[in-house]
Amino acid sequence: MNSKEYISSGILESYILGHASPEEAGILECVMKNNNEVREAFEEAQKTFEMLATAQAVTPPDDLKSKIWAKIQQQQETVESNIEKPIMPIEALQRTEVEGDVRKIQNDTKNSWRSFAIAASILFFISIGANLYWMNSQAEFNDKIVKLESETKSKNLAMQNMQQKLDVVANPNMKKIVLAGVEKHPQSKATVLWDTQSKDVYLNVNNLPKAPEGMEYQLWAIADGKPVSAGMYSEDKDTRIALSNITNAQAFAITLEKKGGSVAPTMENMYVMGGV
Repeated sequence: MNSKEYISSGILESYILGHASPEEAGILECVMKNNNEVREAFEEAQKTFEMLATAQAVTPPDDLKSKIWAKIQQQQETVESNIEKPIMPIEALQRTEVEGDVRKIQNDTKNSWRSFAIAASILFFISIGANLYWMNSQAEFNDKIVKLESETKSKNLAMQNMQQKLDVVANPNMKKIVLAGVEKHPQSKATVLWDTQSKDVYLNVNNLPKAPEGMEYQLWAIADGKPVSAGMYSEDKDTRIALSNITNAQAFAITLEKKGGSVAPTMENMYVMGGV
């Protein structure tokens, strides 16, 4: 987890409100000693809570003291005018009145802190909601980036393959031999590209049925009346990768063989053939 994720986890607010466990508090204190970003975020959050507390605080009225003493004097006058009536001692009366006012201030202070706690809790949950929204948005953004990168990679690979094919076809030393479909497969067609200098042989399949599972197309060079394997064909090699190197041939043919190829062509599975 990086600094931003740690900050957005809500641990800072939880620590300030006293909700963090001893283990979480210890980890945060350790992190703040070694990470300026986390420490600054903590100080900023602490200032925010202090501002909330200040805004919610209740200041005692300026005339509270004078009101208290006025009540004390009023009670003293009442005692003097009714001396025979059993009354509370002046000190006790004064203490009672003062304690009542103090309790009022304490209750007001408790209410202020209760308001502060409610506001802080709301802020805490808003922060969590915002962080969850941000994390979800970030996840969606990352997914889109990964998808875009994958699509770009696929397009680049396709363009590279196309460029390789164009390079092979545009080679002035390349001899093209058209292979036409035999009687059983009249619609089939392929083109052999034979480099007259390097003797490398490439195959471009124009129209051949998709090879069944466990089967592959095999290219044959007919040299001096004998078939010689010129390599196994696959779509990823089409026109781009040389199947083999053939120094001598009077014709080429393609048969469908078991995966891995055969030492001799299966004549009944021949699809195309063409002379050089």
